[in-house]
Amino acid sequence: MPRSELDDAEPRAADLGIYKTCRPGDLVLNRMSAYKGAVGVASVAGLVSPDYLVMRATDLASPKFLVYLIKTSWFVGQITKLLRGIGSLDGSNVRTPRIGLDELGSIKVDIPERDSQDDIVDFLDRETAEIDAFIADQEELIGLLIERRAATITHAVTRGLDPSAPMKDSGIEWLGEVPAHWAVGRIGSSVASTKNGVWGDEPGSDDDIRCVRVADFDRPLQRVHDRAVTYRAITTSEREGRVLRKGDLLLEKSGGGEKSPVGFVVLYDRDEPAVASNFVARVQLRAGMDPHYWTYVHGSNYGRRLTARSVKQSTGIQNLDQSSYFSEAAPLPPSGEQSLIADYLDHETAEIDATIADAREAIALSKERRAALISAAVTGKIDVRGLA
Repeated sequence: MPRSELDDAEPRAADLGIYKTCRPGDLVLNRMSAYKGAVGVASVAGLVSPDYLVMRATDLASPKFLVYLIKTSWFVGQITKLLRGIGSLDGSNVRTPRIGLDELGSIKVDIPERDSQDDIVDFLDRETAEIDAFIADQEELIGLLIERRAATITHAVTRGLDPSAPMKDSGIEWLGEVPAHWAVGRIGSSVASTKNGVWGDEPGSDDDIRCVRVADFDRPLQRVHDRAVTYRAITTSEREGRVLRKGDLLLEKSGGGEKSPVGFVVLYDRDEPAVASNFVARVQLRAGMDPHYWTYVHGSNYGRRLTARSVKQSTGIQNLDQSSYFSEAAPLPPSGEQSLIADYLDHETAEIDATIADAREAIALSKERRAALISAAVTGKIDVRGLA
């Protein structure tokens, strides 16, 4: 892809003197992500990062055929075997291994005649284009469903469920009108207490307890997942006011990034005792405040980037100014109505989430079919003559 089609915020090299040149038809392979099939054919002449391999096919090979071949699971497996001899693919503290031209060239493959390669490329271009178009449609559908989900939540927590209810001006520009019987206060009006989390010591003692990290946040569902549970040794004094109870909210206080700024909130809906990590705060709600409802409120605030107004940046880490965020305006429906809205949103979002899950499964199956089709074609397991 040309630089102009990429995010202009990406870092640029001050000196392009060591960059490599490529011509149309050259193969360009990302040495660090080769085991993921990161290779393409250059469509224009230009410069390529020195950390990439630029290769030019002989007359015996079609560049596009070679790209299809390199992307097969078999070829990627061969690259992975070679990389294991260079360095580990696992662990954040290990520098990503890079495959070199000699290692890549050592992989032995069967190459069909050039005419057969061209037939295979024509066949795969047509078939994969149809699959890619279907995947693009499903991804667009997912995007629309995510927007619909967010809009449904925002409307319910700011306008209520009764379209005939009298409305009043909230006095808040971004909030607009709210049901006349709702109060308008601050987010902090819903909060009884907050307590920053703790990291403790290495586990392996009687003080071990689950420690919920930001990495444990299931963002789409705004809950805590169990994919990689962390335990830490937390003393009795450190647990004071920090042991999570079902119905507590967990507020991300530090961390974040450009695409996922700090300030996300999830609901702790477990009976298992746990504490929050040092980057997370435990938030206990006042009596009469429905935790499910306020989880939706915070999710809506985050989606509309209301939390971003309280984010402060320091030494590359984002920090949420909790006092500032809790001072933001919020509609306050009666307690019973909060529960009704939460129940309604549970039902509506469950249906949308199920449709999103179906679309994602369709994408995964399509990608599997695409990979299998490419592998079968380039290895001669299917005869594409007359099909291209």
